[in-house]
Amino acid sequence: MKKSSRLSLALHALVHLAKQPDQTLTSSALATCLMTNPVVVRRVLGELREAGIVAATRGPEGGWQLKQAPEAVTLRAVSAAMGESLLIRAESDPGDRQCGIVRAVDAVMADFLIEAEALLAARLETITLADLAGSTTSFPFLTGAHHHG
Repeated sequence: MKKSSRLSLALHALVHLAKQPDQTLTSSALATCLMTNPVVVRRVLGELREAGIVAATRGPEGGWQLKQAPEAVTLRAVSAAMGESLLIRAESDPGDRQCGIVRAVDAVMADFLIEAEALLAARLETITLADLAGSTTSFPFLTGAHHHG
């Protein structure tokens, strides 16, 4: 099963927006940076718009901008907006649920995953978009060329 990259795409786009707070970036421009399709950008950033993290304007001068200061956006908030679990859930085949051992293993794994997700959420709450943007060495998207450091 392919691991979803929506959270990575969201964070990548948000760093571009954070590094250029006075610019509105189009879905096409961000798609070039993210090496994906503008439709994918619109879908991902649409979820962030619903969460109040970004804003979009339409028209020839339209595009995406951060709605909140980068210091106010935690990676936990972005993760929650994307609605993704970062941990892989390993559950038994539903036909195996009659087996007592399977039920015991699933119960232990469920407890472990709940604890691990809580630890991960707590850690993500301590990292802001400003922290992430500050740790990058890439140059902002300016004239169609995109550089990663």
